Amino acid sequence: MRKMPLPPLRKRRRRPSPPALRLRIAFLAIIFIASFAIIGARLVHFGLHTPPPSAAALIPPSVARPNIVDRNGTVLAMDIPVASIYAEPRRLVDINEAVEGLTSVFPDLSPAELYRRFDTDRGFVWVKRKIPLATKNQVWNLGIPSVGFREETQRLYPNGDLASHVLGAVNTDNIGIAGIEKWIDGQGLQILRDTGLKFDANALHPIELSMDLRAQFILKDELRKAMDKFSAIAAAGLILDVTNGEVVALVSLPDFNPNIPSDALRSDRINRISVGTFEMGSTFKALTTAMALDSGAFNLNSVIDASQPLRLGRSTISDFRGQKRPLTLPEAFIHSSNIAMGRMALTVGKQAQQNFLKKMGQFDRLTTELPESAVPILPPRWGDINTVTVAFGHGMAVTPLQASMAIASLINGGRLIQPTFIKGTPVEDRILANNVITAKTGETLRFLMRLNAEIGSARGGNVAGFYIGGKTGTAEKVVGGRYSKERVLTSFMSVTPIDNPKYLFLTILDEPKGLPETYGFRTSGWNAVPVTGSIMARALPVLGVSPRWSPPERPFPVALSAGAWGAHRFTPVAAERYRAATQVLQ
Repeated sequence: MRKMPLPPLRKRRRRPSPPALRLRIAFLAIIFIASFAIIGARLVHFGLHTPPPSAAALIPPSVARPNIVDRNGTVLAMDIPVASIYAEPRRLVDINEAVEGLTSVFPDLSPAELYRRFDTDRGFVWVKRKIPLATKNQVWNLGIPSVGFREETQRLYPNGDLASHVLGAVNTDNIGIAGIEKWIDGQGLQILRDTGLKFDANALHPIELSMDLRAQFILKDELRKAMDKFSAIAAAGLILDVTNGEVVALVSLPDFNPNIPSDALRSDRINRISVGTFEMGSTFKALTTAMALDSGAFNLNSVIDASQPLRLGRSTISDFRGQKRPLTLPEAFIHSSNIAMGRMALTVGKQAQQNFLKKMGQFDRLTTELPESAVPILPPRWGDINTVTVAFGHGMAVTPLQASMAIASLINGGRLIQPTFIKGTPVEDRILANNVITAKTGETLRFLMRLNAEIGSARGGNVAGFYIGGKTGTAEKVVGGRYSKERVLTSFMSVTPIDNPKYLFLTILDEPKGLPETYGFRTSGWNAVPVTGSIMARALPVLGVSPRWSPPERPFPVALSAGAWGAHRFTPVAAERYRAATQVLQ
């Protein structure tokens, strides 16, 4: 029997000696300790040093703005939450996937343009600004790496283009660029934004305007209808509280939608009340009459020769519908005589005229909360012909707002009050001048304005139950350096109640056309006056002015103290109308 070989004997491994074993353990321990030390050091480093932010984090988000409300608390402007989508091109994993996904959510985006913007080494690009939160969620569900969103705020104007010229607009970053919105930034919002603090609109007090949205709607509605009816190229209007200078309503047409601020850039969208400068025509005759009365050179019994045109060098001044006879001062006002106004201004003198107009705020830029304003256009040299033309509202252009401010001072007790668009702004801080005319002159002006509504060019503006007065104006526009008889700017300033004035209404129509019902006439009495009457009939009850069905007793005691003065100077027909009017006014 064959014997099996025995397996070879295994060599026994020598165990390391205790010193060698300790050396190995120590070496491994050192490796572990060093590794943990490095990790710990990195953790400390990350804890003490903020890592460099991504490019997306460097873009400042839009900030909150306070709500804007009207005087009754109706919201005119507010913030709503939105989101903006961005991408980091240099971190995109698949550009084609990103383009395909984003264009499926935003079909208005061009795939080729989006690919071109993504195919770069840029760190940040906006994909879409200010989108609804529901759309943001659609982008989030796509799960595209390096495409993210930023929560922002967007300005919303719930009433659209109503009051747009007062509210103004904001840019994409919610920064005010016009109107009250721009004014808000200058009141501390920009400083608060620069601090980097995060806040929302609830942390800010609302801005309460002096405007009444109801009156604003009425004013715009009537002006829009007037533009269509008279085929005017533009229209504007104002309701001003003459007791405190608060602007209750302001409209300039065409206007714009502040939700689409780019619309405001069109040249015909200017604010004609505070930015446009116009020759205000015969409404300026109220200032000339006040100046003449205040000078002491004229009174209600004064007679001014308007029988012949006024000639100055090569210039001839005539009346539109001249009476061609001497006129009493009330007749000169009612018949809106250019000749009589020119003669009164020449008598007072050009220096006194300039001083008076400057005192009335007509020489300087009028500043309000609205950043948009204009400098008056004055004659380069002031000769006798300028003295005459300015007396009847030609040769000098001002903003309708500053002209209204001046007229308001004639009938509110002589206080020239800087207008405001913010409710409750202290009046004393805005008084530019006190006692700009005497109390007697002020009462006489109110009497003449009421007389004009009784038997003059403002008759068409009377509203049943309301005691009004006013002055009309029709100014020829300058076209190609010459006055055009075909293009006119008509205006009407009406005050009510004229015995105790509260509101001034201004209506302006730019290039209205004559109609068969106006017998082809396009002067103020045929368009701006009846339009203002319609505005007052709707707006005065809304503003809390109650109708009175009987006239006040002796509203003008000083002006009428001489009885039926000057009636003998009228023509027989005019004298009869005048006696009837003064009996009513007494």
